[in-house]
Amino acid sequence: MKVVVLTGPESSGKTFLAERLQQRFGGLVVGEYVRHFIDREQRETCLADIPAIARGQLEWEDAARAQAPGLLILDTHLLSNILWSQTLFGDCPDWLEPTLLERHYDLHLLLSPEGVAWQGDGQRCQPDLAERLRFHQDCADWLQRHARPWVGIDGDWAQREIHVIEQVRRLLG
Repeated sequence: MKVVVLTGPESSGKTFLAERLQQRFGGLVVGEYVRHFIDREQRETCLADIPAIARGQLEWEDAARAQAPGLLILDTHLLSNILWSQTLFGDCPDWLEPTLLERHYDLHLLLSPEGVAWQGDGQRCQPDLAERLRFHQDCADWLQRHARPWVGIDGDWAQREIHVIEQVRRLLG
């Protein structure tokens, strides 16, 4: 099983590109648990919610891994939980990073916020490009610091789709 993670700031195409990859290569897509959590709770999240959100994301990921697809496509993973917790609340549960580092991911596709317009959806909170660029840089810094395999993805929607398809084609060999 090959595991691909789409990561980066909000409104950069993670969900769109995960769906495109699944259409092209098959496999399973794991969505973003925090969206489910917010829809269910009908309120803004707080620091105390981060462990439940992270555990929910892990449960969804583990359920998909248990099915052993040839390709597992993650719309996000614990890196987003870590960075959003730090961004929104200035803190993060200590167990998140070690848990993330214990897991195997074959490729992270880091999506740039540049080249595509931000789209509000009632849950997104960073319409300012400078904030999304900081989040993008925080993702890149974390991936580099921990020597995780990653490729930057930018351009317009069509360019992003071409680039992610090529990266996953290479991964699958």
